[in-house]
Parts: sequence; structure tokens; C-alpha cells
Amino acid sequence: MPITRQDREILRLAVPAFGALVAEPLFLLADYAIVGHGLGTTAVGALGVAGAVLATLVNLCVFLAYGTTASVARQTGAGNHDRAMRSGVDGIWLALAIGAALIAVCWPLAPAIVDLFGAGPEQAEQAVTYLRISLLGAPGMLVVLAGTGVLRGLQDTVTPLAVAVGSFVLNAVLNAWFVLGLGWGIAGSAWGTVLAQTLGAAVYVIVVVRAARRLRTSLRPDPAGVKQAGTASFALLIRTICLRIVLLVATVIATRMGQAELAAYAIATQVWTMLAFALDAIAIAGQAITGRALGAGDVAATRAATRRMVVWGGWSGVVLGLAVLAVRPLLPGLFDADPHVAAQLLAVLWPVALFQPICGVVFVLDGVLIGAGDQRYLAWAGVWTTLAYLPAALVAAGFGIVALWCALGVWMVARLITLGRRAVGTTWLVTGA
Repeated sequence: MPITRQDREILRLAVPAFGALVAEPLFLLADYAIVGHGLGTTAVGALGVAGAVLATLVNLCVFLAYGTTASVARQTGAGNHDRAMRSGVDGIWLALAIGAALIAVCWPLAPAIVDLFGAGPEQAEQAVTYLRISLLGAPGMLVVLAGTGVLRGLQDTVTPLAVAVGSFVLNAVLNAWFVLGLGWGIAGSAWGTVLAQTLGAAVYVIVVVRAARRLRTSLRPDPAGVKQAGTASFALLIRTICLRIVLLVATVIATRMGQAELAAYAIATQVWTMLAFALDAIAIAGQAITGRALGAGDVAATRAATRRMVVWGGWSGVVLGLAVLAVRPLLPGLFDADPHVAAQLLAVLWPVALFQPICGVVFVLDGVLIGAGDQRYLAWAGVWTTLAYLPAALVAAGFGIVALWCALGVWMVARLITLGRRAVGTTWLVTGA
């Protein structure tokens, strides 16, 4: 496949985004590896439960990144640079407000939230400890989302890469020191992640403040702008809620299968998440390119870029699926899994690998439609695909963890159908600022 000018533009945005996105799930993968070696299977399961809760909270707010990327990119394409930066500043203030609200609401409810997963007493206690400490990093996590969205909208994916890599290295060092060196247990893992995320957020704030001053954009919170940033992304929030319902249902089912099944599912989920973020790199390019092209009124360029990115997404999925199969025998040892956990993990990695080509196309189409601002359709598509998944998950509950992962495959196929049907039409091709 010859590399065209369009390919170079996609790769210019996607390659740095790939590194930044892969670094995000590596936060938890590093936690799993360190906790698995230092604290054992029970702690790994507790981390899986707390990690699912945190991932839900953060992903419910992913509109801070996705919505900001689309808004800033469209305004940039239309030549409205001050309005683009104003959208980014409003997004950061919104992130801080939501982060503070999450701490206030979820801290006292942490035991009740963990109980919903049906974990045993020892696992539940450790999960609550990890969750409560990690909530202190919520404002930082959300500022990172909003700051990342601003820079992606400005067609800059290199700075997010640098911040993500630095945060990952710091997170791994702090976790190893706190857990293995100081013996703080699972609390040490949580504190290491909180510190790394907060410092990463501080870097984004500095970068955005400097850019805003160059454009003479006010840094003060604009209540109307912050409110608009929240309400404009309501449909995107519905889409995200549907995604999290699917993954939470799967986690609850895996928890009730037993400790070994939960540990294997938790590790496989982190592997799948890492692959999803890797594939999402092209989707991030799709958000930025689509928003900019439609803002500039160029429908033909939007169509051409979409077709090319779908090709890249499909082949990337093939490569990553083969990579999973290649490293599959090594993964249980990486997490110091006991024989039962290792057997479950080795089995479930087969469907994880086989569904990657479908995932590659789905994520690209999702990113393109987000960049186009087609949130309302994405919300409805999320509802219908979730309804397709739930019966398959309930059936899978009686057949083991491999069947559960095949139910997730049914969900991905449903997403491919709904997003593909939309992409071939013209309704989403709305131009202008």
C-alpha cells in the first residue's frame, strides 16, 4: 500500500497519539504487574474491581477530550483561533468542577460501590482502599482529558505523547517504591498513580495557559461557556454510559465466576484496553482531521480521509491480533499468575486477538463521527448495541469466561453495523464553524 500525502497526515497525528494512548492503560498494567508480584491474586482481583470503577468514572467524562477535540478542531479549520482556545479553557474548568464533584460523591459511597461487584470481604476491603485514594487524583485525571482534547484539536499529538510517557515512567517508579520498597500494600499503588496523574495535569495546565496568553484568550472561568461545554456533550455522555454498562456487566459476571476467573478477566481486560487505545490512535487522527476539514467546508477531503483511515484501522487490527497470539504464552508469567489463573487467561486471549480487526474499523468510524459532531446518532447507536449485547452476556454467564468474551465480540459486531451504516450516508457531513 503506497504512502500518500493523506497517509502522512494521518500518521503525523496517529503515531504520537498511539504512544500517548498506549501509555494510559500501561498505568494500570504496571499496577497489575507490581501488585501481582508483591501482593498476590487477591490484591489483583481487588485492583480489577477498583480499576473498573475508576475507568467508569473517567470514561463517563471522556467527552472532555473527545468533545473538546471536535470543537477546537472545527473552530481551527474555520479560522476562529480565539474561539478554539476559549473552548479549551472552558473544558479545563469543567474538568476541575467535575473532578471535585466525583470526590465529594464517591468517597463516602466507595464501600457500597465495591459491594455491587460481589467481591469477597478481603478483596472488597482492598478495593475500597485503592478506590478512595485514587479518587484524590480525579481532578488531575479529568484535566488531562480536557488538556489532551485541546492539543489534539490544535493538531498537536506530540505534546500529549511526551506527557503520557513521562507520567507512565513516574507512575511505575513510584508504585514499585511504595509497594515493593516501602511495603504500603495496595494503598501504595494508588498513591503512586495519583501523584503521577496530578503532575501530568499540571503540565497540561501550563501548556494551555501559555497558548491562551499568546492568543490573548481570557483564563477566567466563563459560567456560560462551561455550561455549554457540559450540555453540548450530553449525547456523547449517553454514548459513553452505554459503553461502560457493557464493560461493567462483563466485570460483574466475571466477579461472580470466582477469584481466578476475575483475576484472568481483569488482566485480559487491561490487555484489550491497551489494544483499544492503540487502535484508537487512528480514531484520534479522525477526530482532528474530520473536525478541521468540515470546519473548512471540505466534504471531499473528509470522505477521502475516512476511507483511508478505515483501511488503516482494519490492517492495524490484524497486526495487533497477531501480536497478541505471538506473546500469549508469555503473559501469565508477566503477572505471576497461578496455574488456574494462567489457564483461564490463555483461553480468553484467543477471542481477544480474533476480534481486533473488527475493533480497528469500529474505533475509526467512531472517531470520525465524533469529529463531525454527530453525537446524537452515536448516543442512539450506543443504546441499540448495548441492547444487542445484554442477552448474549446473560447467556455467556453460564458458560465461562471465554463465552463472556465472545459476548463482547457480539457487541463489537453490532457497533460495526450501526457505525458503518451511518458513515456511508451524508447526514453527518455538516460543514462550517
